[in-house]
Amino acid sequence: MAGGTTGIREGSLEAPTRHPLDWKSESFWDEEALYKELERVYDICHGCRRCVSLCNAFPTLFDLVDESDTMEVDGVARSDYWKVVEHCYLCDLCYMTKCPYVPPHEWNVDFPHLMLRAKAVHFKKHGARFRDRLLSSTDVVGRLAGIPVVAQAVNTANRTRPARKLLEATLGVAAGALLPEYHSRTLRRRLAGHRPGTAADPGETTRGRVALFATCYGNYNEPHLGEDLVAVFEHNGIPVRLVDKERCCGMPKLELGDLDAVAAAKEANIPVLARLVDEGWDLVAPVPSCVLMFKQELPLMFPDDPEVKKVQEAIYDPFEYLALRHKEGKLRTDFKHPLGKVAWHAACHQRVQNMGQKTREILELVPDTEVVPIERCSGHDGTYAVKKEYHAASMKIARPVVNRVKQAQADHYSSDCPMAGHQIENGLADGSRPEHPLTLLRRAYGI
Repeated sequence: MAGGTTGIREGSLEAPTRHPLDWKSESFWDEEALYKELERVYDICHGCRRCVSLCNAFPTLFDLVDESDTMEVDGVARSDYWKVVEHCYLCDLCYMTKCPYVPPHEWNVDFPHLMLRAKAVHFKKHGARFRDRLLSSTDVVGRLAGIPVVAQAVNTANRTRPARKLLEATLGVAAGALLPEYHSRTLRRRLAGHRPGTAADPGETTRGRVALFATCYGNYNEPHLGEDLVAVFEHNGIPVRLVDKERCCGMPKLELGDLDAVAAAKEANIPVLARLVDEGWDLVAPVPSCVLMFKQELPLMFPDDPEVKKVQEAIYDPFEYLALRHKEGKLRTDFKHPLGKVAWHAACHQRVQNMGQKTREILELVPDTEVVPIERCSGHDGTYAVKKEYHAASMKIARPVVNRVKQAQADHYSSDCPMAGHQIENGLADGSRPEHPLTLLRRAYGI
């Protein structure tokens, strides 16, 4: 296949479909077969180049090709293939928004899952450095950093330049990256005495009561998001309870290529969540990547597990759920405070759920409110932006988003992904802070 000719082929006009991740087969782990598939897909991407603006994986690939002796993929050393893999953080935007060759097209290109396969093969053969294992162990780090004295020390160190320089030199955590705060009063502690109402008002597609999967980030780093969610949902007559127990959803370990750790998290979470579904609860989580994990990645890893399927069909993004309630005529619109202009970053892991701009739809129900959508990747991805070797690239990816926020001259800027919101904050560097859409909606209700 000549790399320079692939881009002129017509792409499929059918809706994209996703094949299950065949991670339990021997061929999945065959390194030679992996190299052949990387070469095949890299050649297709080189001939098309539609995804050049999405992230740093594609510019890295195209630079490797353009600087090779042949100016084709066959001139790129196999050892350099991994430079592309390193920059993919599985946002799925290339698959869902750009690539014309995804299945059911005959070329069957699934770039994110090929990168995932490469990460998994690399992890199985070489493991991962201590920093990457630590950053992806979000529940373990959260429990440790959530100890009151530890939380205070960690937060103070994260704001101190000498400590950050030392952290960069010893662990490889970028000194210029904003790191999340840790709270000893976690969401679970804040909602310990909370009891949901018993009256549920079911709709055609919603059951009118939800179990909240707090997520590591929502529990340890920004517990106010869960509080805002509970306030907004219960203002709308939707009883909310916390999931009895939970582990990390597995997304950080997925991005590391540690599929066994993902499977272990699944075994801990899915039975708990499936039981709640059986008891009549819908499921929500405040972080888009966690919702996506249960909606897409786990079903593709475990396509024959009925409990995974059950959870997949019952979990919602918060604003997706509120939009369904509004469609069913069950959302209150007794807003007391306008929001003015909101610059709203559409999070990648929310966009690829194919649910539309539900956050924008709900916020624009508030009188005298204008939402300016920004559909570009922030480049954060949870861990990518905080790694020393990738931080500059992440900020370059975020630059168009930051510029759009500046141009909007809005009263608020916001993202459903709280980490993306802080990436924008880092790019603005003007002392302003992002405000999550749930926080804005709560303010609009005056509750």
